[in-house]
Amino acid sequence: MRQRDIFWFWVPLFASWLLMSAEGPIISAAINRLPDEVLMLAAYGLVLSLSITIESPIMNLLATATALAKDRRAFLLIRKFTLHWLILLTAITFLLSYTSLFDVVVIGWMGAPIKVAEWVRPGMRIMLLWSAAIGWRRFIQGVLIRFNQTRKVAWGTVVRLLASGGTMIGLAVWSGWPGVVIGAVALMAGVIVEAVYATVVVQPILKNELGPNSLPAPGKPLTYHDLVWFHLPLAGTSLLLLLVQPMVSLSLARLDNPTLSLAAWPLVFQVSLIARAGANALPEVVIALTKGQETLKPLRQFALSLIAVTTGLTALFIYTPLINLYLFQVQDAAAAIGEMARSGLYFIPLLPAFATLISWLRGLLINTRATRIVTVSMATNLLVTAAILFIGVQGRFPGILTAVIALNGAALMEFLILQWAARRSLREIGQRVLARA
Repeated sequence: MRQRDIFWFWVPLFASWLLMSAEGPIISAAINRLPDEVLMLAAYGLVLSLSITIESPIMNLLATATALAKDRRAFLLIRKFTLHWLILLTAITFLLSYTSLFDVVVIGWMGAPIKVAEWVRPGMRIMLLWSAAIGWRRFIQGVLIRFNQTRKVAWGTVVRLLASGGTMIGLAVWSGWPGVVIGAVALMAGVIVEAVYATVVVQPILKNELGPNSLPAPGKPLTYHDLVWFHLPLAGTSLLLLLVQPMVSLSLARLDNPTLSLAAWPLVFQVSLIARAGANALPEVVIALTKGQETLKPLRQFALSLIAVTTGLTALFIYTPLINLYLFQVQDAAAAIGEMARSGLYFIPLLPAFATLISWLRGLLINTRATRIVTVSMATNLLVTAAILFIGVQGRFPGILTAVIALNGAALMEFLILQWAARRSLREIGQRVLARA
């Protein structure tokens, strides 16, 4: 397997993640140019954190569909499984947005300032169908990746970005609505349009490779029981991963200058997400392309090259005047928010390296259905994050700095656990994959 073959399989998925990561900066830049930008940006950050946390169990439907949608029967089973999840998560969003559960979670548990919480509620109501649109889209994208249609995944993200960005700009110019409302509407417009696009472009696969007359895949047919126990550890992994966001928000709300910190955190998180876009695209590449022992070395080499490039580019962005240009010109952040965000961003450049190593090892383990160790590693990540944040809150340390240190320390620990698991069975991984191929 040549590096160029891996690159051309990976690059559309990377483009998808990069464009998706650009959505947040576009929306926050628009909010910063609207009235009450500090309050609105803080509320928007909480809306996004809560929505992403609720959707977390279906984030890895992408990996599940990529690994298991081998024939029509498996596709129909995964579709049924997806619909069950979407109904459940939409119900949870409804309860959080329209009942007293909101006060319990956002004001009670998370400790959000009352002025911020007042604007979080309408944002969450607008995001009612967020999880449904995201889950359906990721299920379909997994099918596209399974059948080597990664370019369509990337084009779907282009469509999403145009829809969300266009909606954001149009409403910011002409509506006069509050920033958090405009941001939530823009997010919903993007994911709904992308879900519709994915449904349209997958149709040729459903008529041919997964059509009614297509041949069943060799081996034992997939059962609902098997599907549940394959996906549940991945769902747990995503939930644990995305719980980090409300956990950070909870900590920031309990430290000095909570509104400023909550407003600065989305800027820090967005940059870290863009820096990790290449790594986030890697697990599905490893899942799809790992065919035997001979494919392990090229994929590892690609991961190491990716680490060198992304770490270098992130450092160049953070430690040069480019960071000031981004925060104060592109984002138009208030001086206090920009300075606070910049202080946290200085500790970001190692995250792409950790994320790439973690993604490579996750892909190898998921390929062989060793999903439980992935969940164990993520649980450890969450515990380390919680411990560092707790120390920061007790010691009254600067909030943004504590949050970034927590992300780095937790990522390092997760990598060490995955490396331990993979090192013991790397040869076995290659042999098992080859036997199934």
